[in-house]
Amino acid sequence: MDAVALAKFQFAFTVAYHFFFVPLSIGLGLVTVLFERAYYKSGKEEDKAMSTLWIKIFAATFAIGVATGITMEFAFGTNWASYSRFVGDIFGAPLAAEGLFAFFLESTFLGVLLFGRNKVSKKFYYVSTWLVWLGSLLSALWIIIANSWMQTPRGYEVQIVDGVRKAVMTNFFAAGFNPSTWPRYFHTVNSLIITGGMMAAAVGAYHLLKGEHKDFGRRSISYGLIIALIGSIAMGLTGHFQAVEVVQQQPVKMAAMEGHWDTGPMPLGLVGWVDTVNKKTVAIEIPGGVSFLESFTFTKPLPGLNDFSADLHPPLQATYQTYHLMIVVFLLLIVVTAYFWWINRTGKLEEKRGLLKFLMWAWLLPEIGIQMGWAAAEIGRQPWIVTPPIDKFPDPAWGLKTVDAVSKVVPAYQIALTIAIFFVIYALLFVGWARVVLNIIKKGPQTAAASTKTAE
Repeated sequence: MDAVALAKFQFAFTVAYHFFFVPLSIGLGLVTVLFERAYYKSGKEEDKAMSTLWIKIFAATFAIGVATGITMEFAFGTNWASYSRFVGDIFGAPLAAEGLFAFFLESTFLGVLLFGRNKVSKKFYYVSTWLVWLGSLLSALWIIIANSWMQTPRGYEVQIVDGVRKAVMTNFFAAGFNPSTWPRYFHTVNSLIITGGMMAAAVGAYHLLKGEHKDFGRRSISYGLIIALIGSIAMGLTGHFQAVEVVQQQPVKMAAMEGHWDTGPMPLGLVGWVDTVNKKTVAIEIPGGVSFLESFTFTKPLPGLNDFSADLHPPLQATYQTYHLMIVVFLLLIVVTAYFWWINRTGKLEEKRGLLKFLMWAWLLPEIGIQMGWAAAEIGRQPWIVTPPIDKFPDPAWGLKTVDAVSKVVPAYQIALTIAIFFVIYALLFVGWARVVLNIIKKGPQTAAASTKTAE
C-alpha cells in the first residue's frame, strides 16, 4: 500500500474505534439524567444506587472516548499536514470551541458527579447530570460543524498565503452553519440517543436473566426501550432531512449511495449490487422513491453517476453497501424497539429468556448502523477531503482532494508501524474498558448497606 491508502486506513480505523464509545457516552448521558431525576424526586437509597451505577459506566466510557479522540487530532499534523495547512484557519475554530465550550463543561460537572455526591446539594447534583449531558451534546455539535464544513463548505475563500493555498474564513456563521450542519447534527444525535437507550435495556436484561437486582433491571429496560423507541421513530424524520440535504448539496454522493447511473427519477433501493463494469445496479427498489422524498413527486429527474467524470466517483460498492446497511439496521431497530416495548408493557418480557438474551446484545445494532452511516458519509465524499460547494462543483480551486491532503514527507512504512501500534494499544484499552464496565454491571446498584456488607 502507498502512504495515502495507509493514512486513510489509519484515520478510518481510529475514527471507527473512537466512534464506538462516543455514541455510548452521549446516549448514556440521558440515561444518567433520568435515573438521577428518579432519585431527586424519591430520595430513596435504591434510586441513588441505580443512578450512581450509570454515572460510573458513563465516566468509564467518557474517559476512553476522550483518550481515543486525541490520536485523531495528532493525525491532522502528522499524516495530514497538507490538509491542515489548507483548512487550519477554519477547522481549528470548531475544535478549539469544542474544548472551551463543551469539553470543559462536560468534564467539570462530571467531576461533580464522581466526587461531589456528599459535597453539594441534591438539586445541584441533579442539575450537574443535565450539564454533563448538555456538554456532550455541545461537543458533538462542534465536531459535526467541523466535519460538515468539509462536506458542504461555506463562508470562505481560497487565497495564496506565503506561497501556500489556504481556505480563509470570510463569514463565521456561514461556515459554521453550512447547509449540512443541522441535518447531520440531529441525525447523528438521534442515533447516539438510541444507542444509550439500547445499552440501558441490555444491562437491564442481563440482571433479569441473572435474577439479581430485578427492580433495577426492570427500570433500565423500561427507560431504555422508551428512549430507543422514540429515537427510532424520529430517525425516519432526521434521516429524511439528511437525505434531502445530500441530494441537493452532494448529488454525486447520493447517486453513488443509490447506484443511480443516468439522469432521471431516482429509485429508493432496499438491497442490491452495483455492477461498475456494465454501469448498472441490480437492486430491489422503489422506482422514483428518492425523487419523491426530495420533491414529493416520483418523476423528478435527479443527476446520475454518468453526469460526472469517473474520477469524481467515490468508491461505488462501498458507498452503496454501507448506506443501505445503515438503512436496514435502523428499519430493524424500529421493529425491535416497538416489539420489545410492547411486550415489556404486557409484563411478559421477564418470562421470556430467549428474548432477554437477544435484548442483551441488541445494543450492538445501533452501533453497527452508526458505523455504516459514518462510513457512507465519508467514503461517499471521496475523492474530496474538502468538497467544493455545489455552485462551484467540481472546480478544484474551491476544494481539496484527499490525495493532495496527505503529508508528503511521511513514508508508508512509518504509517504502517503506527497502525500496528494502535492495534495493540487499542486492544488493551478495550480490554481494560470492558473489564471495568462489566465489573460495574455485575455488581449492580450498591446501596450504602450493601457496600458495607460487601466490604465485610
